[in-house]
This record gives sequence, structure tokens and C-alpha cells, in this order.
Amino acid sequence: MPPQNTKMINYYLSCLIDYALEKKLIAECDEVYIINQLIDLFELDGYVPEKVSCRPEIHEILEKLCDYACEKGMISEDTVTRRDLFDTRVMGIITPRPYDVIWQFDRCYANSPRVATDWFYDFCCDVNYIRKERIAKDKRWITNTEYGALDITVNLSKPEKDPKDIAAAAATLSKSKYPACLLCVENEGFSGNMRHPARQNLRLIPLELAGEKWMMQYSPYSYYPEHCIVLSKEHKPMVIDNGVFDRMFDFTERFPHYFVGSNADLPIVGGSILSHEHFQGGRYVFPMDRAEAEYEFTVPRFSGVTCSVLKWPMSVIRLQSSDRARITSLACRILEKWREYCDESDNIYAKDENGLHNTITPIAHLDGNIYRLDLVLRNNQTSADRPMGIHHPRPEYHHIKKENIGLIEVMGLAVLPARLEKEMARLKEMILQGKDLRSDALTISHAPWAEEILSRTSVDDGNIDSVINREIGHVFKNVLADCSVFSDLDSFKRFISYVSAPKTK
Repeated sequence: MPPQNTKMINYYLSCLIDYALEKKLIAECDEVYIINQLIDLFELDGYVPEKVSCRPEIHEILEKLCDYACEKGMISEDTVTRRDLFDTRVMGIITPRPYDVIWQFDRCYANSPRVATDWFYDFCCDVNYIRKERIAKDKRWITNTEYGALDITVNLSKPEKDPKDIAAAAATLSKSKYPACLLCVENEGFSGNMRHPARQNLRLIPLELAGEKWMMQYSPYSYYPEHCIVLSKEHKPMVIDNGVFDRMFDFTERFPHYFVGSNADLPIVGGSILSHEHFQGGRYVFPMDRAEAEYEFTVPRFSGVTCSVLKWPMSVIRLQSSDRARITSLACRILEKWREYCDESDNIYAKDENGLHNTITPIAHLDGNIYRLDLVLRNNQTSADRPMGIHHPRPEYHHIKKENIGLIEVMGLAVLPARLEKEMARLKEMILQGKDLRSDALTISHAPWAEEILSRTSVDDGNIDSVINREIGHVFKNVLADCSVFSDLDSFKRFISYVSAPKTK
């Protein structure tokens, strides 16, 4: 090995050790042991520490270490996926064991829940499980609407798959079901492969929710501050039942500074992973949290629970009470009634030959001593002209948003596909140049929408960014309205009357 390469690898390994010591991922007594692990990984004959000054950021250190590994053939092809597998392996060496992480979390929790989550979130960033430099690439802005300000993001934090990686994944299909999915506890410390991300730097915090064993981690692609995932320790399908409210309120009592919510449990309306029961939570005020009441009502035998329909594009019931048992009981009743509810005049059917259709997306908060539940009513019916879902973004909006509308977007935070970055850049360029938007592959799908905007709005180099961002935000608002199960407030009131009606024997 040339001396220059030796000096380079020693320097960046020294940077890594210096970083690990500063972040308290390792102690001084671990240093020799960790260095020997790294010597083995990088197939070195030895190691001579280099003086570290102006230490690079951790992602820059890992980039240089991956460059070396590519040069030496330790990374067989220089692609994002193979680099991620390797740099996670590097970070796994300096990431503390699960026992030590849980011990430190509990020690912090004895001070306060917020101290514990602050420490754990920072830890997940320090071990590069949360790749902050990638999240920083996401595009974010706010669009004002009649429902309040909506949060719009274009998700650029997930790297695009290299065609070589896609081919390699297809060529390495295995019968192994380990881990069974991306949310299983078996991911903790898993080395990953071309089809499954490496998780040597993942750590989980055990919880007990309503007598069941659950775990908490943070999302590696944080869509909002402290975006956590709360998952069942058992690999079992998503389910929305009466027990879900107790599990969520147990979580908010343990972490009162966090909200927690669940995707629905049916395809189309149920988010991306239905195979493993889980919640999402975190410390963020979503646009829906700020929504005002459009209509207030009471339900007999549930005094002490404040009930309202929100002024929101989707169909949302908000329940608030200082009595956990009472609010939970009413939520169970609403869920039971919605599961069976039909309204032919509004084309709502609880079930047909294709199965059940009505479910909810629940979100729980604990504000002081007030329990709050937002119940978003969902329906996954399809039709000949809407095969992707009647209550799904309509085809005319698919150029902006085609994917399912899950928990995060229900609450008013759009997670839009990365393709929009290139497509919108090209769209703006062609508009300013006066070119035919239907003549380019990147803009043809956006042409009808853009032409309608131009028919009512003057654009130039000074305002085109704000105009396009505003119009994307209004498409997202309309997408949410498409997912509403009720056509108007009168239709919503019919369901409320159904909930309030006395039970029949």
C-alpha cells in the first residue's frame, strides 16, 4: 500500500475515533479494542494515529473511508446502496450495545421524559442512523389555504436506487424471511444486503403499552422533528381495534411531549407497511393540530367529552376530555359505528364482496391533563373509474401526488416524490422560455395543470418559484379533500346522528 494511502486511512480512522470519543459513543478504555476492529474491517497491517485538526463532519469522514474501501475492492461497485452497507458497518463498530443504550435512556428518563428523548434522538443522529445531511436536502415550504397553512415537502432524503443495485437485488433473491420486514426487532444490528438496508447502528427502546411489548426507535428519514416509530415487538399485521386507543394513550402518558398516531389498517388508506403493527409519533405541531372546530356536538351518555368536527379537508372528529376512560369508550363506539356505517346517498358502503371498507386513522395527544383523540374517517372503496380508490387522489392530481395518503399527510404535511425536483426545475425553465410543455418527457404530465395556472397568473423569473410552490400546495389541499369520506357537513351530521342513536337490542 502506498505511503500516501496509509497516511490517508490512518487520518480518517483517527477522525472517526476522535468523533466517537467526543460523542461519548466509546470510552478511552475502548479505544484499542475499537481500533483493532477497524483494522480488521479495512484489512490493514496496523495503525498509526494521526493528529486531528478541523475534524470533518461524520458523513464526510465516512465518505472518505468508503472511497478507500472502493479503491481497495472492499466495496465491489461504487454505488449508493453498497456504500450505505459499508459505512453502516463502520458505524456499527462504534455504536454502543443495546443494553448500554437502554441503560442510558432509563437514566435520562429518571430526570424527565423529554431529557430521555432528547438524548436518544441526538444519539441516533450521532451514530448516523439518522442521516442529517440527507434530510437537509429535502425541499420545504408552507402554503396558506382556507384550512390554514399546510406543510409541503419534496422528499429527497432517500437516495435513488442505482440501476446496478436494482439488478443486484433482483439477482440475489433469497427464501430467507429474516428480518420479516423493515419494522421487525430483528433489524437491530442486522448487516443488511442489496434488498434490505444495514442496521448495525439501529437501537431500540423497550416499552410496555396496554400490557404488550413494544419498542421505540426514530425514523432514519425524519419527515418532521423527532419522528419516531413505535412498533410491536411481535411481527403481526396492522389493526385498528378498541385496544389501539389504550396503547396510544399509554404512550402519551409516558411521553406527554409527543403525539402518537396510527395509519389505518386497510390497503389504499393504510400507508406503506400493513404487515407490522406500528405507530408514528414525535414532537411537532401539524397543520391539523391547529384546525378549528367547524361543528360541535354531544353524544348522550358521554358527558365530559368535548366533540367536534374539524374544519379540515378530510373527515375528522376531535374528542377531548380529562377522563381517559370516557374518551376511550366514546372512541370505541365511534369506531364500531363507522365500521358498519353505510350511506347510499354519499356512496359509502361498509363492506361488499371485496371485504371491509371503513376504518380510521387515529391520532392521540396529552395536553396537560386533557386527553385528545383525532379520528380521521377513512374508506378504501374502488370503482371502475377510480381503481386506485374513490377516496384517493384523483387522476388529474397524479402528476404531483399519486401515492397513498397516510398518517403524516392526513395531518397536513405533504411528502411529495423526489421526481418533482427535476420535473419542476424543467417546467419552470420551459415556461420562462415559452416552450411547449407537451414536447418534453419531464413536463408533459404537468402541462394541463401548468397551462391552467398560466391562464390566470402572470409569471416571470422573479415570482415563478413562489407561484409553482403555491400551486403545488393547493394540489395537496385538493388531494386531502379527495380523501374525505363525506361530501359535505350534512353528510357528516348523518353519521354523528347514527353514533348518537340509542343502541338497539
